Amino acid sequence: MLAALSTACATSDPADRRRAAVAILSEARTQGREAIRRGFADDPTRARRVTHSYAHLTDRLVQCAWLVATRVLHPNPIPTEAEHLAVMGVGGYGRGEMAPFSDVDLMFLTPWKVSPWVESVVESMLYILWDLKLKVGHSTRAVKDCLRLAAEDYTIRTALLERRLICGDARLAETLDTRLWSDLFRKTVPDFIEAKLAERDERHIKQGGQRYILEPNVKEAKGGLRDLQALYWIAKYRYRVQETTELVPLGVFTGAEFEAFEAAERFLWCVRCHLHLIAGRAVDHLTFDMQVDVANAMGYRDHAGRRAVEHFMQDYFRHATRVGELTRILMVALEADNIKREPALLGLFKRRRRVRAPYVERQGRLDVADDATFLAQPINQLGIFGEALRTGLFLHPHAMRLMAANRHLIDRDLREDPAAAKLFLNLLLKYGNPERALRRMNELEVLSAFIPEFGPIVAMMQFNMYHSYTVDEHTIQVISNLAQIERGELEESLPLCSGILQKGVNRRVLYVALLLHDIGKGRPEDHSILGARIARTVAPRLGLRPREAETVEWLVRHHLLMSDMAQKRDIADPRTVRDFAKAVKTRERLDLLTVVTVCDIRGVGPGVWNNWKAQLLRDLHRATAAALENGLEDVNRETREAKAKKLFRERMADWPEARLRAEIGRHYGPYWQGIPTAAQVRFAQMLEGLPEGEIRVDLEADPDRDATRVLMTCQDHPGIFSRLAGALSLVGANIVDARTYTTKDGHATSAFWLQDAEGHPYAPDRLPRLRRMIDRILRGEVATHDALEGQEIKKRERRFQVPTNISFDNEGSDIYTIIEVDTRDRPGLLYDLTQALAQSNISIAQAVIATFGEQVVDSFYVKDLFGLKLMSKAKQDALEKKLRAAITRAAERAGV
Repeated sequence: MLAALSTACATSDPADRRRAAVAILSEARTQGREAIRRGFADDPTRARRVTHSYAHLTDRLVQCAWLVATRVLHPNPIPTEAEHLAVMGVGGYGRGEMAPFSDVDLMFLTPWKVSPWVESVVESMLYILWDLKLKVGHSTRAVKDCLRLAAEDYTIRTALLERRLICGDARLAETLDTRLWSDLFRKTVPDFIEAKLAERDERHIKQGGQRYILEPNVKEAKGGLRDLQALYWIAKYRYRVQETTELVPLGVFTGAEFEAFEAAERFLWCVRCHLHLIAGRAVDHLTFDMQVDVANAMGYRDHAGRRAVEHFMQDYFRHATRVGELTRILMVALEADNIKREPALLGLFKRRRRVRAPYVERQGRLDVADDATFLAQPINQLGIFGEALRTGLFLHPHAMRLMAANRHLIDRDLREDPAAAKLFLNLLLKYGNPERALRRMNELEVLSAFIPEFGPIVAMMQFNMYHSYTVDEHTIQVISNLAQIERGELEESLPLCSGILQKGVNRRVLYVALLLHDIGKGRPEDHSILGARIARTVAPRLGLRPREAETVEWLVRHHLLMSDMAQKRDIADPRTVRDFAKAVKTRERLDLLTVVTVCDIRGVGPGVWNNWKAQLLRDLHRATAAALENGLEDVNRETREAKAKKLFRERMADWPEARLRAEIGRHYGPYWQGIPTAAQVRFAQMLEGLPEGEIRVDLEADPDRDATRVLMTCQDHPGIFSRLAGALSLVGANIVDARTYTTKDGHATSAFWLQDAEGHPYAPDRLPRLRRMIDRILRGEVATHDALEGQEIKKRERRFQVPTNISFDNEGSDIYTIIEVDTRDRPGLLYDLTQALAQSNISIAQAVIATFGEQVVDSFYVKDLFGLKLMSKAKQDALEKKLRAAITRAAERAGV
């Protein structure tokens, strides 16, 4: 290449020389990058070779630019003392690691102030590198400037910690090295460490504070590359090591811990490199769509009932967890070395409980007094977590390392030891904060060693937009919710569950059921059925009596039943309540299942729980409790209808009797059973004197349901429900429930409950615009079908796969066929489905909409043209075909 550059630069015009050099270097860069890309494709998990190759290629480009600038463009055979120059890589480039589109951070180092020759060389080099399309970050500094700025700015100091000579004056680089260590680094170790840890904590907060965030930033998130680099910076600053391997003989890491460090670093760099190559630019955010592509690029495949992306993300989260452990280990090594300050003890002036043998308090943490004594009794590996909860102390990393190295001692004998089972149950039941012990046990793999059935769900990601946590973290969050209710922290927001627990329930059953409720996930079989079988084995092993174990098995098997009934069925329908009551059988099971359901939903993620779900569950619990107490025969339509009419009369006491009778007589029975009294009152007012062709719309907040209630009245005609659904879809409303009934005198009364994109009622100042949009659409000023054409699913959400399932249920309601459509949610889907039903002469009485991230379950209560159920298999098959066609149209429109 040097010969080619010499020939190309033979022209006398400096501009032509630079262009010629850039052309040759650009071709070399293209060929080099392509060779690295091909090698990576052939061996997609060898990241270190790739990052070093990109750094090596960049080195050669910088060195060639240096040669062109110093020998061709600005030759200076006899430089003065001030005209010496060293070109150094700093930051990640200085470390010799680069992703495909990483920045090239350069520092041009001079002895003193910048001379004209140095200025010319730097300018020419930068123009060449910019012409090569490199993203160059640069600074030109004298040695004394480096020392001054590094003393003032920790970011500059960190970058200089990772400096590397690329080309130029080696003696100048050595001078900087000597001065930095003697004048700055050696004197400021504690300050640097504290600054890096504070910087790390602030970064974690910005990234969401969670290690298991669904779309992590590979570089900046908790457990990501930056955390590993922080470990390296701190270790290098303190111990002056050049490679992390040097930390093993120093005793900072064991051999196994160093292997974990290397494995995590290799994996995370691999992910980052694939991200860059797939995006064609510098991208570190592992979004949902990128997760699928990176998993495929790294060779992951679908198997064992799970998608490749789920296996990939499980590995990602396991490495992220290990990074956290390594960070704790290094921090305490520094504390023992008196380099890092020990953490301030919580409640310094509070009387602390005395630590019991075989444990000891060391550096403000709980440690083992003697390794051999501790390991002689394997049960101590459970007992230490109880002692930590009892004393309020965090575990010392020495104890954690000891347990990690001796997990094999947690064997079958220990798992079947009644004393161990009692000790484990005490962790859940005795101290009031079981989530703290469970989370640390899980990170140390003690939990999966003691309950091997828990192992497969550790760090298991569920590739959807509904669950915010991995399965194991979700389980711990669910148990934390139960503990919060028991501590009285949620009494105001969860009065029903708080009351159930205050009256007294079997806590052993509750905690074990929540621990095991999702233990069957990740396999081809239904996780509730598999989980129940696992619970049948695990619950007795944990010391539960046969009747308790049977109840745990039932709760695990049916932990989704109440949620499904409340969110996917009409709980105002007596048949729904009767069927649910038959399933639960006893008040004890009803109460237990209610608590399990609430804790489970609240543990899914932030924003999932709301007043709408709370009200549905409260209503279902109240109706079912009454049915179990008074007998199922009392749960019928006649009773419900009579009670609803009585409540309506009481609310409308100022109306004349004749007017009351006329209003009550104009509605069929299902109207009185399915519409709340407040809505019936408003409908009565809206229907009064309704002119032909007029549409009346009423919008009002419904605080009990955490939604905006929309009531509409107009003359009935085919497809009115679909038009209303389309209007609401166009304004971006999330419909959570919808009911429509026809009066005997030919009017349609429709009630919709809406939430905004955040799952809340529309703010009062947004209601006028919402009303105007609905009016325009209903009056035909906006064509619904055409307006929906431009609504597409966001790119990052397109990779979610939800199989379409359509079922017809003629047993779930006494007078309706329930059509349940379970599919991928899309803009305008409800409109498309209701259009297909209307075109098939199907009358819709109610639509219950349940949304779970990207998945939606729309349940329609319908009759045919003659007011009958859809009993014919041929009719069902024909209708299913039309509904699937509507779903396909919606998918094509949404860009899926």
